[in-house]
Amino acid sequence: MDTLDLQLKAYIEGHRQEMLALWEEIVDTESGPKQLDGVDRVGDILQRELEKAGAAVRRVPVDHAGDLIVGDWNPGSEARPVVFMGHMDTVFPAGEAAKNPFRVDAAGNAHGPGVLDMKAGLVIGLYALKALQSIGWKKYPIRFLGIPDEETLHMFSNAKTLIAQEAAGAAAAFNFEPGPVSDRLVIGRYGGGPVSITVHGVAAHSGSAPEKGRSAVLEAAHKILKLEAANDIPRGKLINCGAVEGGIGENTIPDFCKIRIGIRYRNQSIGDEIFALLRQVTEERTVEGTWAELDVSRVMACMETTDGVRKLYDHVADTGEALGLGRIPGIQVGGLSDAGITIGAGVPTLCGMGVRGEGAHTDREYAQVESLYERCLLAAAAVRTL
Repeated sequence: MDTLDLQLKAYIEGHRQEMLALWEEIVDTESGPKQLDGVDRVGDILQRELEKAGAAVRRVPVDHAGDLIVGDWNPGSEARPVVFMGHMDTVFPAGEAAKNPFRVDAAGNAHGPGVLDMKAGLVIGLYALKALQSIGWKKYPIRFLGIPDEETLHMFSNAKTLIAQEAAGAAAAFNFEPGPVSDRLVIGRYGGGPVSITVHGVAAHSGSAPEKGRSAVLEAAHKILKLEAANDIPRGKLINCGAVEGGIGENTIPDFCKIRIGIRYRNQSIGDEIFALLRQVTEERTVEGTWAELDVSRVMACMETTDGVRKLYDHVADTGEALGLGRIPGIQVGGLSDAGITIGAGVPTLCGMGVRGEGAHTDREYAQVESLYERCLLAAAAVRTL
């Protein structure tokens, strides 16, 4: 570990209690999917801390969500920025923090709603920036993005477009999503999410005039068979027709049926296959007189393991070794994240830069406190030597 890394470590070690207190404040500030005011209160905390560090903060309005927080630190540099990013929302309903408040147990694990996914990541990004400031480092600007609605996959908002715009042209991006207890960095994520095909038919009395009907349910059944037949799980291609809604009763030929589908794809090439099939199945019809419409608005892009990602990962893994943290392996995971958005914008991105833990999205969620400080040092030291 060289002198500057020792200085970064000394800063982080000297601010452990501050970091822990900020983590507690953010976790106990509820920001569930229906608590847009809570998301904005987390944004207020980020704005406060970013401004303390000398960043210029913009609050970008997002349709049907809290504000996107954009903090620009060292904006005078002519270099391309490094993006630090994390989401401010959780999956938990109102009142969860009162039942399960932030606390640290005797084993050194922190508990609370969103403690792992991913409020710790916000603290890591903030203090990595502050640690770099403490040693006078100004090689790159840093753009901090506090994202308001990742847990709902931005399905009601224009956040995906805004994130891509704010990240465009960056030299690198670090997404502070959590990592597994086994200590891994995420170099690839599946793409996918919920899609739907809505089939329309012609209603008719099934006893007195069945010939006048055009069954949307029957047409949906044909479409489901075609979609499910295309699954190739070992290859990383999933099309799961997981729920069907249609019809009003046995005595009526149904004029409506909605197929709710979960898709996952290992890379964009496989994703393109799925989208082409979805369009084909939507446009084709077996039952004459029916028609259908496709909704893919909630899909999250995959995080491709590009050459830029591999180069960034190698740099961070080398940094971890130099810091005495060991060479942290890189993995691909099935879960979705906003790293796919920045990859799509052409920015080399590393994900899973947050704390280690287990139980995300449950009341058993926990994070290893020591990993908060380790990952903060890793991020700061990796950015310093980019």
